[in-house]
Amino acid sequence: MLGNWGAPGNRTARTVRAIRSHPAPVTYGLIALCCALFVIGPASGLSPSYGTGDELLSAQRAYFERWGVVPVELFQGTPRALGTPATALFVHGSWLHLLGNMLFLYVFGAMAEERMGHVEFALFYLGCGYLALLGYAGAHADSAQTLVGASGAISAVLGAFLYLFPKARVTSLFPFLFFLPLRFPAWVVLPFWVSLQWLAAGRASQGPGVAYLAHLLGFSAGFLYAWVRYGRPARVKSPATATEGENQP
Repeated sequence: MLGNWGAPGNRTARTVRAIRSHPAPVTYGLIALCCALFVIGPASGLSPSYGTGDELLSAQRAYFERWGVVPVELFQGTPRALGTPATALFVHGSWLHLLGNMLFLYVFGAMAEERMGHVEFALFYLGCGYLALLGYAGAHADSAQTLVGASGAISAVLGAFLYLFPKARVTSLFPFLFFLPLRFPAWVVLPFWVSLQWLAAGRASQGPGVAYLAHLLGFSAGFLYAWVRYGRPARVKSPATATEGENQP
């Protein structure tokens, strides 16, 4: 899914483009940090210090157990375990896992950050991500499998984006349409994505795999936060011209 918002000549589109033209240091910093930690960690397979074969697999398991969420340990209440829903947000299990999450964060994070402000967005990202992983762990409290990844936090960004920018147009690639790029407003694309997560969560086996429930919890937390924090969809004004704004929607 690739972002491409607005259409020429539309005031809402000009406002959206003006917002996206501003720097988003938190979004880009999160992307850089996640990528850097992945590259130097054992999951990337790039560092010779972790060895190869069984030695590398053992290092990966130890790394995930150290920094990821292990539900059965989380609710024992040790300080280290209570911190893992935060540290797990910066750990990814594979290149595909990393790149997929970072693509969504890049597409949707910058606009949400500009709307919320840098500090609020950082706290929002960490807080909603923590709650999403905590909720998932609560639903699998007896599981000893590890959960890692920023999906819960990024899903929260998607939820907030849907509330704040429902008419922003998103270019989407649909596999069942032979990856034909189609442009739809966020209020079409993101509920469709949530529906897929819901269906997948219903078919998922017990225990961590792809954490569809964490996606749903994060999305719900992000949407509710934006709804409570900003009330009715706010009149978002272009940073370049404070007098020219447009409702979103």
